[in-house]
Amino acid sequence: QVQLVESGGGLVQPGESLTLSCSANGSGSNFANMGWFRQAPGKQRLLVAMITRNGDTFYGNSTKGRSHISRDTGTNTVRVRIDNLKVEDTAIYFCYGDSRWGQGIQVTVSS
Repeated sequence: QVQLVESGGGLVQPGESLTLSCSANGSGSNFANMGWFRQAPGKQRLLVAMITRNGDTFYGNSTKGRSHISRDTGTNTVRVRIDNLKVEDTAIYFCYGDSRWGQGIQVTVSS
């Protein structure tokens, strides 16, 4: 059974940077596409960033220009760094791998 295990969330101050990591474990975890979505209270789940097995990247509008996604296909790990965090970046961040989801990890941006 495939599991997506997220780490790196927490409380950060506005203007700081944060890196979220996700490791895919189990049979069939070499996903074609891996990435991150986020969901704020009462809002829909939105793309943060996505990366293909070939390294092509896609970014959501909310963090475009402030985020960078990377992937290690050898360890099935995907990371996203978000710079200049804003209060509105507060959300639960979900790791994604070919229609599978992690449990989500809270990121709170507050002074």
